[in-house]
Formats: sequence, C-alpha cells, structure tokens
Amino acid sequence: MASAATIHVSVITPERKVLDTEATSVVFPQHDGLVGILKDRAPLVCELGIGVLRIETAGAGPKEFFIDGGFAQVCSNNVSILTQKAVPAEDITRAAADKAFTEASALPMKTDEQFAEHQAAVERARVQQKLASK
Repeated sequence: MASAATIHVSVITPERKVLDTEATSVVFPQHDGLVGILKDRAPLVCELGIGVLRIETAGAGPKEFFIDGGFAQVCSNNVSILTQKAVPAEDITRAAADKAFTEASALPMKTDEQFAEHQAAVERARVQQKLASK
C-alpha cells in the first residue's frame, strides 16, 4: 500500500510502460525549465523538453531517465510522463553518448529545419553525456 506522502508515477513510451511506481518526488524537464512535483500538487499538463527525469521512489531509491520530449500530466497525485524515449541512466554509456554528440555535431545546418534538428540532437547528446558521467 502506498504511503500517505507518495504520488503514483507512470513513464510511458510508444513501445511500452517503462516505469510504474510510487514516489515521494518527481522532477522533469518542461519545455522551458525544470518542474518539481510533490504530493497534493495542483493539476498540470505541460510539454516536456529534452533532459533528465528524476524520480525519488518510495522504496527503491532515486531513479534517473533520459527523456526526449513529450507531455506530462499531474492530477490527483498521479504523474503520467508520455515521451518518445525514456532510457534509464544506467543504460547510457559514455562511448555511446560521445558517439551521439559527434554525429549530432556533424549534422548539416543549411536550412531552418536542419538547424533546429542539429540543436535538438546536440542537446540530446549533451544530456546523455551528463548522465553517463555520473
């Protein structure tokens, strides 16, 4: 049974449910900054950015995930994270993150669309490098 000070957290990608647990706090990257969620937070729906999802679980300790955009909904002590990609921090290697950064840096930037994709790819790689170095 969940503790009185916990919230329910679900992390879902198009392929599967990545996480379904009770937590004492959740911090995720909104499109314009970080958002922290505790028990009894007012309802919220927001666009996610690229970054690190941090979940302080009720029993298993802290968990971190790389997430790649999407949406978050907070309602009645339930947090739903819907994202294209959610990778546990322990599954990200430094070599893979460095390779992603090298590939992102080499992307062309001749059009506005290419520039935007280049910037997003570099941001994804930097976040993965940060997680891999922990």
